[in-house]
Amino acid sequence: MLSKVKTSTLVGIQGSIITVETDVSEGISSFYMVGLPDTAVRESKERVVAAIKNAGYKFPQTKVTVNLAPADIKKEGTVFDLPLAVSILAASSQIITKRDFEEYIIMGELSLDGAVKGVKGILPMIASAAENGWRKFIVPMENEREASLAEGVLIYAASSLTQVIEHLCTDKKLVASKCRDDAFDTSAESYDADMSEVRGQRNIKRALEIAAAGAHNMLMIGPPGSGKTMLAKRFPTILPDMSKEEMLNVTKIYSVAGYLKDGGSLITKRPFRSPHHTVSPIALVGGGRIPRPGEVSLAHCGVLFLDEFAEFPRMALEVLRQPIEDKTVTVSRAAGTITYPSSFMLLASMNPCPCGYDGDETHNCRCSQNAIEKYMQKISGPILDRIDIVARVNVEKYDVLTGNDEKEETSADIRKRVNAARQRQLERYAETGALFNSQLGVKQIGTFCALDEESSVLMKRAYISFDMSARSYHRVLRLARTIADLDGCDHIRSYHLSEALQYRGSGNIFL
Repeated sequence: MLSKVKTSTLVGIQGSIITVETDVSEGISSFYMVGLPDTAVRESKERVVAAIKNAGYKFPQTKVTVNLAPADIKKEGTVFDLPLAVSILAASSQIITKRDFEEYIIMGELSLDGAVKGVKGILPMIASAAENGWRKFIVPMENEREASLAEGVLIYAASSLTQVIEHLCTDKKLVASKCRDDAFDTSAESYDADMSEVRGQRNIKRALEIAAAGAHNMLMIGPPGSGKTMLAKRFPTILPDMSKEEMLNVTKIYSVAGYLKDGGSLITKRPFRSPHHTVSPIALVGGGRIPRPGEVSLAHCGVLFLDEFAEFPRMALEVLRQPIEDKTVTVSRAAGTITYPSSFMLLASMNPCPCGYDGDETHNCRCSQNAIEKYMQKISGPILDRIDIVARVNVEKYDVLTGNDEKEETSADIRKRVNAARQRQLERYAETGALFNSQLGVKQIGTFCALDEESSVLMKRAYISFDMSARSYHRVLRLARTIADLDGCDHIRSYHLSEALQYRGSGNIFL
């Protein structure tokens, strides 16, 4: 007898519907599985056999053939255990399913005792299936919270194979869950750190505010102990609020990577990824035998912080060029080609020289000019050309660090201005597809970053004096547009452009 059960598998961060076709026929006891299953899928036979027996049923001692269709998609993971068990029981006539049997998509891993265990990637698989008209899903109880983030679907969470069979074949139904009304409520969000804890550093806080408002890449240069890392860790506290779409997209990526916490809670804070400088290029952009998302994708809609920027391997930094430019990363392997989103802000910090004290007022630099130039050259021109803001961080004076007369601005105060600037950008670019200033293309820059006569004269003088590239020129205009947005201005003025030029990087990193 032949049976068919619908399930799903992951292709990148998208789900693909898979049909588990099982044929039980007369013949010598055997088990064949075809359709490009990986090792974990092939091993599912042993788990399914034990789970079926311990649930009170019999595994057929005849010829069992399983096809995972379509056969040209690589199948991986343990999500096929539960649909395979149901399909085998139906094909061997041990359970009689009702007419609505094929209305369900069934996913889950099985323990040897028949318990249903959670799997990775539930949310993207359900979201993709829902886009194609599927509405009913049977998932592990462990994944109920994550699965309920998808809108317009019915989620039936089961803890055992027996519960699934009873739901499909009897009147003993599982209770359906729907999308929670409070799932996207961020009113209770809070951070352990706050920008007000940083004393002084007004110029760097201003640069970080501009970077947050326009999603600009930024590099901080300063001596050890000047507060670069402290500032960077508080950068997420001033980032604009995430939209519903951004929350879902980030949660999908983390679901695929298996990094969701608290039973699959929605990610409502922008990611902040800080890999060590020994990280490999593959760990940064993603890869593996079956491609998995790397740090650039895990930082999607958030921040990728690279501390000790000059200590990263040259190859690791160079692989960032394409993700920074295209906002996606394509990983090609023998098992297939996967494209992951990687729209992140690059925030980096480094010392100005090997000893760290070049230009510091209180310490003597021990490095030769040749050593300093060699150290700075570790950051290639093409990478630097993709960084919008380069800012110098100096050690604050004692009176600033210990003074209590003047209160520092809180992260909430700064974030209000950032949110207002982002809202201006969303309204301005509503018909263009861009979300913020750093995404503007050449044609859009000509439309939205027009300069008045005074600003044009200043820009021409700076272009010639600083020997700018075309990319640097456009970068300054995008930055000036963000500064104008923070100022509440519809047009770029000369003082906006002047401030943008102050953050200009060069072949020597900083002027």
